[in-house]
Amino acid sequence: MSYTKIYLEKCSGLIAAVENQEKEMLSAAGIFAKSILAGRMVHTFGSGHSRIMVEEMWPRYGSFPGFNPIVELSLTFHNLVVGANGQRQAMFLENVPGLAAQILRNFDLSQEDSALIISSSGCNVVPIEIAELFQAAGVKTVGIISKAHSDASTSKRPDGRKLQDFCDIILDSGAPVGDAMIAVEGMEMPVAPGSTVGSCMIINCIKAELANLLTQAGHPPNALVAVAVVGAERAAEIFQAAYDEHAHRLSRLYKNVGIPSYVSAENK
Repeated sequence: MSYTKIYLEKCSGLIAAVENQEKEMLSAAGIFAKSILAGRMVHTFGSGHSRIMVEEMWPRYGSFPGFNPIVELSLTFHNLVVGANGQRQAMFLENVPGLAAQILRNFDLSQEDSALIISSSGCNVVPIEIAELFQAAGVKTVGIISKAHSDASTSKRPDGRKLQDFCDIILDSGAPVGDAMIAVEGMEMPVAPGSTVGSCMIINCIKAELANLLTQAGHPPNALVAVAVVGAERAAEIFQAAYDEHAHRLSRLYKNVGIPSYVSAENK
């Protein structure tokens, strides 16, 4: 059997793993729907290659406003690999205590918000602290991890706590320990990761269920759509409307930044 067939066969296992979490994904969609219908946002965060899932949720074709993609370049800018802004620095920074607080200091959080945090191992400090801070603020939080990998890994936090310890719902990409799924004969280490495949399926299952919930509530979302589907004029109209909606929602996250809580509560 070719390695292509082996990889695709293993991806079939990822599909089954995601399918078995339908109830949890529906629950996550329900949490996110409440935030979006309240005029607030779902904060999405991932360090390292988990950034891919943040951008898979929004903005891209087939996605819609309601999400605040928090992407820190210092944690996710990988293409230089070495030198200034290299991979070594990014891997170091994602385990610096206190950085999460500086990131979230930029936003005026509300208990009507919700969050989605992706971390394959669930063991790096910044994603864990992001979830911890959301939990402390009363923000319902959904996490995506690779359970087998996380269970076999050691948290970088001194107290040993992982992302799943600060989430209301945890979803599993189904990827194996170490993420890579193919053992090539003659190679010491495996290749071809699976967490991106499993996690992207989770993202899009939630996205579809969420679109349905918003539509049932009388607020069908403005989903970014290709010219080939609706024509150039309509596609441009939808893009502009979606970006405007994103700007308006985002402005609410900045309105009371730095204002003492007893004052900001009167202005919300």
